[in-house]
Amino acid sequence: MTVAGAAKRKKPKTGRVADGAAEPAALLRWYDRHRRRLPWRAMPGEVPDPYRVWLSEIMLQQTTVKAVAPFYVRFLGKWPTVKKLAAAPLDDVLKSWAGLGYYARARNLHACAKAVAEQHGGRFPQTEAELRALPGVGAYTAAAVAAIAFDRRAAAVDGNVERVIARLYAIETPLPAAKTEIRSRAEALVPDRRPGDFAQAMMDLGATLCTPKKPACVLCPWIEACVARRRGDPETFPRKAPKIEGKLRRGASFVVTRADVHVLVRSRPPQGLLGGMTEVPSTPWTHEFDEGEALAAAPLKATWRRVPGIVEHGFTHFPLQQSVYVARVPAKTKAPSGMRWVALADLHGEALPNVMRKVVAHAGLGLR
Repeated sequence: MTVAGAAKRKKPKTGRVADGAAEPAALLRWYDRHRRRLPWRAMPGEVPDPYRVWLSEIMLQQTTVKAVAPFYVRFLGKWPTVKKLAAAPLDDVLKSWAGLGYYARARNLHACAKAVAEQHGGRFPQTEAELRALPGVGAYTAAAVAAIAFDRRAAAVDGNVERVIARLYAIETPLPAAKTEIRSRAEALVPDRRPGDFAQAMMDLGATLCTPKKPACVLCPWIEACVARRRGDPETFPRKAPKIEGKLRRGASFVVTRADVHVLVRSRPPQGLLGGMTEVPSTPWTHEFDEGEALAAAPLKATWRRVPGIVEHGFTHFPLQQSVYVARVPAKTKAPSGMRWVALADLHGEALPNVMRKVVAHAGLGLR
């Protein structure tokens, strides 16, 4: 090859910021000393299990590590491999997911497991592009699995990483408009060596030091490189556009118990909000809910009593207020079409979303 030809070749990516300010090696040294011990994280020297990495990343979406840990351990105990998860009935998966919220993730989790088992022989594909083609796997999850499980050079940008990058460069553009610049900056930082450890180091940095409030800047391995820290206003980053609250929706739920201590429930439609989950019979959640007409939607004839107070719950796009009505019926009462009776002692094993757990607790049945 000629000298001129060699000069035209692109220089290898080093994982350094253009101005050389932030060294990936410094972050990796910090990670080697301070890495978090997590149930799904491979120990130093161990080869990561792609199934465990993927399972944890799906569970951790919009959920805290503390909340996920016990669910993860139970899931792994029931379904230790992706093939076993793929073979499980969806209803069983939904039941085990109940309490984690954002239930579309559970349906996508099951669909993805089936795709991996049926289309890839039970082995997760290794590239971001192939992973993105799986059900429920978005840009972040694909990058995280590619980097952590297969040590591919990929930038896994979650909320923690967005915060780190926004502060490191003092990015003034508010989210979500800043996402493109943040991703570009994050990709430039990823080193060729140990990209999987680097991805986890970025996550740990954001979770433990570069926190939303009162970041521990003096302990940060990038203290000298961080523009926001030098300015003295790291807590103001990332900038965020004003939040638009969804319009309040209201409705009513009907908690009816049989004399033999059974509770009337039904399954929600498989598609849509809380698809396939279990609920007590309820009215639609609307902006125009009329309390005076609520009992017209009761599932069966009974002496209904409204429980004082309301149940409040926040979904991603709207807040909800629920009235709760209770009734007791004879032991031989048949379930209306599309509904079923469940023993109160077994109710905790149903795929009840958090909003329904609140409703049942408000009705005085003591389920949490």
